[in-house]
Amino acid sequence: MKAAKMRVADFFCGAGGFSEGFRQMGFNVVFGLDNWQPAVNTHKLNHPESNTVKLDILSLKTPEDIDRVVPDVEIIIGSPPCVAFSGSNKAGKAEKGFGIQLIEYYLRIVAWKLNRPKSILRYWILENVPNSSPYVKDSYTFNDLNLPGGEKVALRIKERNILDAADYGAPQGRLRFFCGDYPKPIKENGESSKVFTRRVLECLSDPLEENNAKIITDPVYGFKIPRKNLTDHFYDTTVEEWEWQRAKRLKEDHGYMGRMSFPEDLDRPSRTIMATRSGSTREALIFGGSKGEDDVYTSYRMPTIREIASIMSFPITYQFEATNESAKYRLVGNAVCCLQARALAKAILVENGIKIPEDFIPLEGNRRPSFDLTGTRHEPKPLIARNPASKFARHIPYLKVRGFRVELNNLKSDFEKNDIIWSSIMHQGCGKHPLRCECMNEEFEHLMEDLKGFKNFKRGLNRNLRNGIPNSRELQDIYCNPDTHEGEPGPDEILQQIRDLIDEHYPEEDYQDTYIFNDLRAVRLPRREIPLRILVGQYAMNEYIKKINRI
Repeated sequence: MKAAKMRVADFFCGAGGFSEGFRQMGFNVVFGLDNWQPAVNTHKLNHPESNTVKLDILSLKTPEDIDRVVPDVEIIIGSPPCVAFSGSNKAGKAEKGFGIQLIEYYLRIVAWKLNRPKSILRYWILENVPNSSPYVKDSYTFNDLNLPGGEKVALRIKERNILDAADYGAPQGRLRFFCGDYPKPIKENGESSKVFTRRVLECLSDPLEENNAKIITDPVYGFKIPRKNLTDHFYDTTVEEWEWQRAKRLKEDHGYMGRMSFPEDLDRPSRTIMATRSGSTREALIFGGSKGEDDVYTSYRMPTIREIASIMSFPITYQFEATNESAKYRLVGNAVCCLQARALAKAILVENGIKIPEDFIPLEGNRRPSFDLTGTRHEPKPLIARNPASKFARHIPYLKVRGFRVELNNLKSDFEKNDIIWSSIMHQGCGKHPLRCECMNEEFEHLMEDLKGFKNFKRGLNRNLRNGIPNSRELQDIYCNPDTHEGEPGPDEILQQIRDLIDEHYPEEDYQDTYIFNDLRAVRLPRREIPLRILVGQYAMNEYIKKINRI
């Protein structure tokens, strides 16, 4: 075994991150399988020694099919698609059936190759998101995997680990579940030696700066290449203002989830790279762009494909074969982090007494993708019209006091009948299931009758309500088609009007810690005291609701 390279077969190979980690440790990747053509093309381009095939694993229905397609190898690795198990898919509640089926088809191949007479298979690894762990059993019988052999155990899971890519040198915090039969890798990077996002950006240099360094240093592996050879980096990824404004609100002021950095905190490993490129979501990776004279950002941008590839620990000479940026982003985001794979490969070398390569092994050949994003110009992205039945539920912006917030929503609406109803809800508590109540002003207005400045607050509120407040259907249409209603107040603008009114009459610096006694539970929540700014926000919201619903 020490004299020859161990051979590797990679299932659901994608862009080849798993394969790349093993290649860097000197293994011979001889086979790859995926059913998405850009993935197959990318794997072939970077691993020309591999017989990479486009094939649906579900087509390998019999042992004969497996033997016909899959070569005998010493190591099998695989990453069944994680969409069904991802926490970002329907908050982790997506249907798991198809995901489990793909895992079991992969395990079926492993079990068949492992139990064949004179089998040479020594190690196998399955990678997925941590949420998949409960759906992988400790052992499988031949019957479980639809193989001949009855109730005898065909496969045992000998190792189950959650590994963080940042512990192995990647500039990314990425937790992944690994299981199978392999030696557990040893952490290589402590907290003090983790690689931060800033290093990636500094090594690759500003994608829009014309006077860039002529030599680019790989931020992970340290080797250098001419600037002209760096692909998929020097192009414009500017984010539209409406996109980053949405992302900023979701990150900094989410209804029930914690605060996130905006823009990204560069002095730590990156957050987990996702497979979908978006500039307007909570999960979006957004970097600061240009700055004004006051050193405040005037624009923001998303990472380039090369930046996220380096964050995923792909070498800067690794190429992604697809015809557009979104497909390249998917290739990178769905991959196994190369350094996680390399740590597993290294553990196998150690167990077998094989010398570990001291330096990075360069990728062979002078490869370039058929489509390079270099020089791509930014195309303005218009606001996207929403489905007419789109739901809305947001609180007064940046107004959360001790778990209290006031929400505007349209959740009582019957969208099929175009019966749109807007409501105002007071929330108490954090998480997805806070205490909540819908209370009318008549129930609690007496709590504020003697409040200093309340009459002036109501006068300001009435002035706002005279300025053309849309009715319920109009408000829904403005929300769904903002481009055709320029200048008309939508639900977000109404929430901002209320916030501005509160700040004018009860500024945060003076009233943040002021509470109103909730006598006889006039507000139907258990707290005996309600934050003043929340209570006047609820009052204002109720008045808007009357005007919107034309009560």
